[in-house]
Amino acid sequence: MEEPAASKPTVRKRAEEIKPFQCKHLIAVIENPTDVKNIGTVIRNVNALGVEKVYVVDPRRSLPDDWQDLRERKSVSKTSVSAVKWTFVKRFDSTDDCFDHLERKGFKSIVTSPHVKGKRCIFLHEGDFTEHSKLAVWFGSEALGISDRAVERSEMCVSIPMFGMIESLNLGTSSGIVLYEVAKQRREYQSRFRLRKRRGERKTPLPTVIMPNHQTS
Repeated sequence: MEEPAASKPTVRKRAEEIKPFQCKHLIAVIENPTDVKNIGTVIRNVNALGVEKVYVVDPRRSLPDDWQDLRERKSVSKTSVSAVKWTFVKRFDSTDDCFDHLERKGFKSIVTSPHVKGKRCIFLHEGDFTEHSKLAVWFGSEALGISDRAVERSEMCVSIPMFGMIESLNLGTSSGIVLYEVAKQRREYQSRFRLRKRRGERKTPLPTVIMPNHQTS
């Protein structure tokens, strides 16, 4: 049995509450996902963590071009817990198409890949993710990981330290961990500064968390 839909005033109130906490110019990119359910999981993470948009490199054209059509896809809506209705999603035919679009808009890209040679690679906790005003964070497919082409065109690779016998995480888990750290840093930056390069410091920092009772003050 489905829960009753929230009333329009409640939805509008929530939308206004979360607006100051959203990370401007932060995009999560999913490259060549093999399971549509994982796309929904990433969209859910993106929405919950205040990331602005999701781009999907989808050469098999498993997703529609029109976002409105995507919002109505039950396979995505169900796994995203309806987050796709509140999150902007754009698809691309190829990795280069997506990079070209991002670079035209002034975005820098980082990729998540633990074992890459010939590229600057850092652990997640070592990164300063406020360095670039516009940032795209790439996640590879469940089967193959991030592509060599994406690594080639990115600024650096970021990995999550592993301490167990299993040295990998699924896409939903890894995207949640990485985006939490990236969004946390950028939200703290937005709280203190109005402009890039640490200019325009606010006299009173903005809040960085929404209290459990949804009060922002």
